[in-house]
Amino acid sequence: MKPKQIIKIIVDAAMTVLLLLLMTYERIGGAVHEWLGISVFVLFVLHHILNIKWTRSLFRGGYSAFRILQTTLAVLVLAAMLGLIISGIILSRHVFTFLDIRSGMSFARSLHMLSAYWGFVLISVHLGLHWSVFIGLAKRMVKLKNNTLKWIARAVVLAISGYGIFAFIKREIGSYMLLKSQFVFFNFEEPLILFLLDYIAIMGLFAAVGHYLSVLTKRTDKHNRMRYDISDCTKI
Repeated sequence: MKPKQIIKIIVDAAMTVLLLLLMTYERIGGAVHEWLGISVFVLFVLHHILNIKWTRSLFRGGYSAFRILQTTLAVLVLAAMLGLIISGIILSRHVFTFLDIRSGMSFARSLHMLSAYWGFVLISVHLGLHWSVFIGLAKRMVKLKNNTLKWIARAVVLAISGYGIFAFIKREIGSYMLLKSQFVFFNFEEPLILFLLDYIAIMGLFAAVGHYLSVLTKRTDKHNRMRYDISDCTKI
């Protein structure tokens, strides 16, 4: 594997871990939350620098179903990240207090909640689009027959996704995404590890959604290419 590819994986893995920690909000303290948020934004910028070729090619070539899905997700994630950093600066009580911002708190609070929960879901789906990279790594690390590994992976994904649905409902993520609730409830007596495991399961659920959307759109693209090839042959 090329060094650049290794760096990409490290950056994405670090961003994923920090994103999970950010969802704990006050469980880790306001100051830590803000510094982690800045770290995620820096990693996000680095992620785009490392993938600058993809960004430059946005207005080149045609758009397949998969490319439309990938680009739409990337734009939505970008919007969520911008919403987070802007609202985070306004709401800051530690890192950006020197800016002395006193207005727009109510709007910033709503924007931060929307950006945080939609961003979490969208980034999870985005991870799923590139799950084939991790599947390839697993095949190299675990020397099992393809069919055996495939069925083990499917069973694990099914179990995680099933619990992810339960955790999504239990943690009331939908109500936060729709702003039905203006405040996030935290049980400070609950062990932090249980909270994180629930969010890992939710991330796994939406990563699975992203993976199967990727499979579906790629199959659609393959079918369309075959149809066009047959059409060209009949014309000849």
